[in-house]
Amino acid sequence: MHTLDGSDAGGQFLRRALTLSALTGEPVRLESVRGNRPDPGLATQHLAVLETMATICDADVSGAELEAETVTFDPGLAGAIPGGEYTVEVGTAASLTLLIDSLLPLTHRLEAPLTLTATGGTDVAWSPPLDYLRYVKLPLLRRHGLQASLEVDRRGFYPAGGGRLRLQLAPSAFDPLELDRRGRIAGVRVYSTCAASLADADVGRRQAGGALERLRSGLQGRPALEDDDENRSLEVIERIETVAESHCPGSVIVLGLAFEREAQQDGTGTDWPLAGFSALGEPGKPAERVGEDAADEALAFLESDGTVDRYLADQLLDHLTLAGGRIRVPTVTDHVETSTRLLESFGVDLEREADGKTTVVSTRGLGLT
Repeated sequence: MHTLDGSDAGGQFLRRALTLSALTGEPVRLESVRGNRPDPGLATQHLAVLETMATICDADVSGAELEAETVTFDPGLAGAIPGGEYTVEVGTAASLTLLIDSLLPLTHRLEAPLTLTATGGTDVAWSPPLDYLRYVKLPLLRRHGLQASLEVDRRGFYPAGGGRLRLQLAPSAFDPLELDRRGRIAGVRVYSTCAASLADADVGRRQAGGALERLRSGLQGRPALEDDDENRSLEVIERIETVAESHCPGSVIVLGLAFEREAQQDGTGTDWPLAGFSALGEPGKPAERVGEDAADEALAFLESDGTVDRYLADQLLDHLTLAGGRIRVPTVTDHVETSTRLLESFGVDLEREADGKTTVVSTRGLGLT
């Protein structure tokens, strides 16, 4: 059994430990769960992940209760994970995207398709917004072997939650990630959403407009664009403004940056972004400013040579663990640091090469078959 210390880590450490345990069949004991948070122990969203993983893997679990600071997880399945249909109802705005992130790597071990219907928060603080998952992460992973689809019935904003999703997974064979070089910017995808109760204020359009205006002004005169007249005016590859059904007011914007790249093995081009940036609406905050906040993050990212944004850098470590590869990250965040320690305890040999403003993270992976 792996005994892991979470005293200097958060919820991602717990989720990744459960995923690794499910993939390897090796039990884990986590002590001081979320120990560096103001409210340590399991919160609602962490408990939902633990219980869902336990059900799917037929695991023996202790500590499956709110505020528990010690958890053990012993997967009852060696190797293959059966498919099936599962339902998770989170009675709060706890993040559904973080739950889904924990399940995606399991496709490497699935014997048959798996369907999960879940209710909770789709666009809440401290987690990837729904459209980041749908339009940034999932397309990238599908290009590298993941078989997954996501249907959205209803959005769930804080504090009521009540969003409803349907995730479908199929057995997948992952290809290595080779994302250590980035070309010049090719365009942006814009996904701006507001609850129906905010439609009269035109929030979705205003968020998108604020983001694009800030992006365009920030890109003018950049050295990377000076010799390319076509890229002086940022190409908007896709712009979707959505008025969504929701139990409470809320809004969100996601920007996805696509880059020119050399010919890829799968023949795909720059159609989908490699980096995503988002912002949530807040009471009293102008919609234009929400869009500008997301654009400011994108412009800061462009000052580095990173191939993926700092949040995706951490999330892709699961895929690297299974398939190997290289990614260039704009910064080594605390999440990447704690995840590196966790992965190494499972025998993953991660290498980090600092290069100017970025770091290349690489590994051959676990070699699981």
